[in-house]
Amino acid sequence: MLDRNARVKVSQAVRANTAQMSDPASEHAVKRYRTLFLSDLHLGARGAQAELLIDFLKHNDADTFYLVGDIVDGWRLKSGWYWPQAHNDVIQKLLRKARKGAHVIYVPGNHDEFAREYTGLNFGGVEVVEDALHETADGKTMLVIHGDQFDIVVRNARWLAFFGDWAYDFAIVVNTWFNRARRMFGVGYWSLSAWAKLKVKNAVNFIGDFENALASEAARRNVDGVICGHIHHATIKTISGKLYVNTGDFVESCTAIAEHDDGAFEILRWHKTAAEREAADAVERAKSLPERAAAA
Repeated sequence: MLDRNARVKVSQAVRANTAQMSDPASEHAVKRYRTLFLSDLHLGARGAQAELLIDFLKHNDADTFYLVGDIVDGWRLKSGWYWPQAHNDVIQKLLRKARKGAHVIYVPGNHDEFAREYTGLNFGGVEVVEDALHETADGKTMLVIHGDQFDIVVRNARWLAFFGDWAYDFAIVVNTWFNRARRMFGVGYWSLSAWAKLKVKNAVNFIGDFENALASEAARRNVDGVICGHIHHATIKTISGKLYVNTGDFVESCTAIAEHDDGAFEILRWHKTAAEREAADAVERAKSLPERAAAA
């Protein structure tokens, strides 16, 4: 017979195991990639999608993680401290990836430029570098860099960059409330700033100039392509013979870049949590039941 203390421990272990079994988060299917590239998380800013990012990290894993700048929004934190538990949870999840054996490489950007003072150091398994050369599974050499170095506004008109950052934050707040209303009516996500980037001529020209500048840098360094962030516009394309890959962001588009085992790149879009995806799937299954019954 077990004594009282032993029975208590067994009971606690059973309850913990039962809770884990009933917890949807412990049952999720994890998709593994060779490499994952994330940028522009902007932790410390109210627009950061920390809950969605946590959900992404639960469902996706990789041998190597690149954090391609603007992981922490130092600009926003200077003007007012904002750091909820969810933002801390993101950091802990990334550190846990490193502890479990993933290679985590951090390339700081302009919003977390304070981290550039620590290039060459390793913190909790996270390697801080100014930029990196990544070799893909199919033998390509890719320059990994945040990209702010090629933004004329950031380099030459810092005050204008700060103003633009404030305007962007305002647009994100408007976009957040707008999409809450859309969800109430069962309408999908729509991005105000993404629409503006594609419709406003100056924004389109800026994106094109930025992409061409990064492709030229890849040519100058004699590499096959470049992987960057900064402009919050995820894409994979070839420019002047060089592969240009932009990770996008996890503020509004909620995108990341995955490298598969064959070296192919893919944009991962993570607008919805697992619970929302499962609910949507359930609705679709319910809609298909009458059709199946009629067919039978």
